[in-house]
Amino acid sequence: MLGKIQKALTIRSCTIRELLAEALGMFIFMVFGLSSVAQVVLGRGDFGQSLSINLGFGIGVTLGIHAAGGISGAHLNAAITLTHCLLGNLPWRKLPAYLIGQFLGSFLAAATIFGIYYDALYDYTKGNFTVMGPTATASIFSTYPAPYVSFLGGFFTEFVATVILLLGILIIHDEKNNGALKGTQALLTGILVLGIGLGMGMNTGYAINPSRDLPPRVFTAIAGWGIDVFTAGHHWWWVPVIAPVLGSLVGVLLHKLFIDLHNQPVLESGNEKRQPVVETS
Repeated sequence: MLGKIQKALTIRSCTIRELLAEALGMFIFMVFGLSSVAQVVLGRGDFGQSLSINLGFGIGVTLGIHAAGGISGAHLNAAITLTHCLLGNLPWRKLPAYLIGQFLGSFLAAATIFGIYYDALYDYTKGNFTVMGPTATASIFSTYPAPYVSFLGGFFTEFVATVILLLGILIIHDEKNNGALKGTQALLTGILVLGIGLGMGMNTGYAINPSRDLPPRVFTAIAGWGIDVFTAGHHWWWVPVIAPVLGSLVGVLLHKLFIDLHNQPVLESGNEKRQPVVETS
């Protein structure tokens, strides 16, 4: 009986399997990240500080990659998926499936954290969910610029942080150079995200990922925060969508120009035998 049920539920389509993997990986990643933000904000500093948020997202990324990596490659980031398509590493026909999976997992994670912390949210805000002000809570779910940050400064922060993210990911997976040991890539990527948060999280909350920022923003607009989530910060919402895409492309370009293009097999002196090279996807 169980065998028949398993057979009926098994999905054969590779694209749908990748969609589901991205959704689950993104859900795990975002539940850890958003819940850590919720505890810090709603706990008024008694249940963690900014380091807790950075650790939460780092742990979430690590586990999300383990969940989805063997099936979809665990992009967990629309900017990374789009970059793979532009470089020819992923067929364009798979782009919608990856994006839908990522957005679904992120949206459901936001809804889950809203449900877990609804009582705390109501107690903290007295039922008045706001984007700005002394009891603002929209930042639990999506990123907003700090009051002192200019629009250009915030855009540059997100751009540079994503450049570093892509450089780090490419370095970790660069088997032709000094790539990470097999099985440690997920952990090191989580540490990479932790490091970005520790060093570049103050200005904008380091979204560095459209799939991390936009779906929870849509959820908050529906759940009670209203249209202010899109107008706050001089319509800040589009920066965490566009800046990471540009930063992702520049990160790949820098790795190509400084490392990858020059790290080719060389002729061995004497017998001119080429050294073996492990190709990366």
